[in-house]
Amino acid sequence: MAVKIDKKIKSYAVVTPEDKARESQPAQTGASVARETAEAESAKDNVIQMHEKIERPEVLIGSTYKIKSPLVEHAMYVTINDIVLNAGTEHESRRPFEIFINSKSMEHFQWIVALTRIMSAVFRKGGDVTFLVEEMKAVFDPKGGYFKAGGVYMPSLVAELGMIVEDHLKTIGMLRDPEMSEHQRALIAEKRRAYEEHEGSKKNAEIAPPADRSTAEGRAEEVIEVTGEGVSFPPSATMCHKCSTKALVLMDGCATCLNCGYSKCG
Repeated sequence: MAVKIDKKIKSYAVVTPEDKARESQPAQTGASVARETAEAESAKDNVIQMHEKIERPEVLIGSTYKIKSPLVEHAMYVTINDIVLNAGTEHESRRPFEIFINSKSMEHFQWIVALTRIMSAVFRKGGDVTFLVEEMKAVFDPKGGYFKAGGVYMPSLVAELGMIVEDHLKTIGMLRDPEMSEHQRALIAEKRRAYEEHEGSKKNAEIAPPADRSTAEGRAEEVIEVTGEGVSFPPSATMCHKCSTKALVLMDGCATCLNCGYSKCG
């Protein structure tokens, strides 16, 4: 086969079959790496992320939460519906899609509708929607807040809605609680036990006659009172400014929280 050369020959070299093999090997390796990279990028491109153009499915998974606040006459029911993205794949995720608030009380109807529509729009926009939690929990009522069941202080009704959104985002895995170390858990349990023993023995000493005071320590657990739901705290406890829970008690002249372990004395 004849090959016509149009340009001037400046140099030449003899190429052996071994040289051709060495030249073709890096090219094949490069092609393999490029193909693997392309496949990985293609798979990544197929992952659906939350954005405002996603249409609402016919069926959504939802959860309903109840709020019974002293600021409103009737209870409020908060429903948050989630959409499942990339179902059946390793990239499956559950994201909030819309929120509704229903109640017999109509005095807050106007701002409730406005708030739920704005929040639903933020959910559908996608991205990091967890900022809503801190923004809502920071809202306070100029008339004063209230304590919900369990002794947790709520500065406003909006703040309690923010706490519900926070609990929901934790349920679907978008938020996580900072984990306490074993040392912190043991310290809180020790402080709680010491407080209950001290208060119980003090009350028994007050009510027991002189002849029966030797058995007062044995009845320490019978007279101690606790309040709240789940983890309960003494009724005389005050609010801890760190965890906003009514669990701050005085122990050995030092204010100590039986919920988060905070101590004024360090």
